Amino acid sequence: MNKAALAHRPVESFVYPVHSKKLVFRFQAARKDLKSCFLVFWRRDEAPKKIRRIPMRCTLRDREHDYFSGKAVFQKTACYIRYYFELSDGSQTVWYGAQGAQPTKPDENYFEYLYPNAGDGPHPPEWCERQIYYQIFPERFQNGDRSNDPPDTVPWGSSPSRGNTMGGDLKGIIDSIDYLSKLGITCLYLTPIFHGSSNHKYDTIDYYKIDPQFGTEEDLTALTDQCHKQGIRIVLDGVFNHCGYYFPPFQDLVKNGERSKYKSWFFPLEFPVKSDPPNYECVGYYKWMPKLNLSNPETCDYFVNVGKYWVGKCGIDGWRLDVADEIEGRFWERFSGALKKDFPEAVLIGESWGDAGRLVLGNRLDGAMNYLFKNAVTDWLAKGKIDAPEFDHRVNRMLSLYPEETRRCMYNLLDSHDTPRFLYDCGGNLQKLKLAVALMMTFPGCPAVFYGDEIGLTGANDPDCRRAMNWDGARQNHALFAWYRRLIRVRKKYGALIRGNYCANLCSSETGLYGFIRSDRGQSLYIVINPTNRKQNAAVPLLEPESEWFDLLSKETVSSEKTQKGESYYNDDIVRYESKLQTTMAPCSVKIYIQKVV
Repeated sequence: MNKAALAHRPVESFVYPVHSKKLVFRFQAARKDLKSCFLVFWRRDEAPKKIRRIPMRCTLRDREHDYFSGKAVFQKTACYIRYYFELSDGSQTVWYGAQGAQPTKPDENYFEYLYPNAGDGPHPPEWCERQIYYQIFPERFQNGDRSNDPPDTVPWGSSPSRGNTMGGDLKGIIDSIDYLSKLGITCLYLTPIFHGSSNHKYDTIDYYKIDPQFGTEEDLTALTDQCHKQGIRIVLDGVFNHCGYYFPPFQDLVKNGERSKYKSWFFPLEFPVKSDPPNYECVGYYKWMPKLNLSNPETCDYFVNVGKYWVGKCGIDGWRLDVADEIEGRFWERFSGALKKDFPEAVLIGESWGDAGRLVLGNRLDGAMNYLFKNAVTDWLAKGKIDAPEFDHRVNRMLSLYPEETRRCMYNLLDSHDTPRFLYDCGGNLQKLKLAVALMMTFPGCPAVFYGDEIGLTGANDPDCRRAMNWDGARQNHALFAWYRRLIRVRKKYGALIRGNYCANLCSSETGLYGFIRSDRGQSLYIVINPTNRKQNAAVPLLEPESEWFDLLSKETVSSEKTQKGESYYNDDIVRYESKLQTTMAPCSVKIYIQKVV
């Protein structure tokens, strides 16, 4: 047994409450090292009569580790729970407690979970996990009111630059609600709409004013109301890590230096304040975006009030929070606590380009932008830099970072206003994009569409990825739109794609095929992806006995057959396969199988 790989700590990443009477326990071991893992536990006031022993299940597996999970339910509040783990590799048994692995049952070497406080564990709004996000860069989506166009506005569809404007606004989004509803999206995410100096508005001047080139507060209220009537929610971009150079408090600092009453709002390194080069801290060393000091109580209070103002005033449904992982955790606890006290159904999604574990602690944010997912899909399907086993390793490792409840609320994207379009990265190969969309729509977490991807908009990195939306029907890819729409319908229809477990059941570096199972409450869907340019035959292992299976995409029906004794299948030591189906995969294709109802 590889004892060095065993890991558990009595902290939120390994044990957390679902509610006051239910705890989730997690344990880590070396890949394929353990034959069994049991959780042994009791209440402090009940031992030794009521010691319970339940099996932990291996739910995720990457290249190095297995990740076990188990849930314990109590009749009373789950407090003062003492526990340890009983582990076997088939040849030896050890017990793992507070001092690590030992050869005998622990006397005092146990862990203890003390109390399930209300703020412990993930508690996202119930609606969050069911969302299909659609990101809009307002300046480039649709021009609905030419009277608010800036004087230097260039023709719609001009080559995008970091400085030009094309006239997109809030009324343009209002005019597009029927289009968005037809596509099937359920939540809009708008990049910043508050008064700023640039076309992207990440350099905010006034957090209490809609930028005049986008419209008015009344326009935002109208947009929110009309979206809500169509069952669409709205999330705004909160840029609270930094402000614009012309934000009045920063201008006061520039003018008054050490005498400024806003000195503690920022990080001046010396006086007087200068911008060439900047002698103050700024995001990404970009002088037009001074970093805010959110440790300062006045600054903190200001932005907490901004967050509450727009939810209360215009009825928005939450915030996407820019550069969230550069902001100290205390601020997110304060911001989340204050916002959810008044608006418990508001959602908070943080921007993170890596491991977002620090952001999604129970009393902070509900989810994060999942660039780890985006990068794995891009490297595998778009660029061919990794093979199927490496992709499997990366996504399982990624899923292991978060509690199950958080995984379901992650913002899973293929591209954004900060990256090349996926279609650009795959060299314009529409079939590759279609595979990536199918993967995104069937993977744990919330799918997120960047405006225009669904009709074939492409573009290199910023600013090219921010091209104007193409509203010319003759130049839109209607077949691609139909593909997005169809997969969104599948996503919404089958609960296993929202709350189901994830387990790879087909993974080969030789064939390049990758398949996985999403299963929940007796419902299983089997997704099989062939990213290669050649026809492939696949034997897909199934959890169910022999029956008829239906591909939701091609409409074909296939019969499964009983698995043969001694046959080896991918991850057959995690789940027990009862049958298999033989299928032929066309080049660069995907199938989604579900048991046919007789």
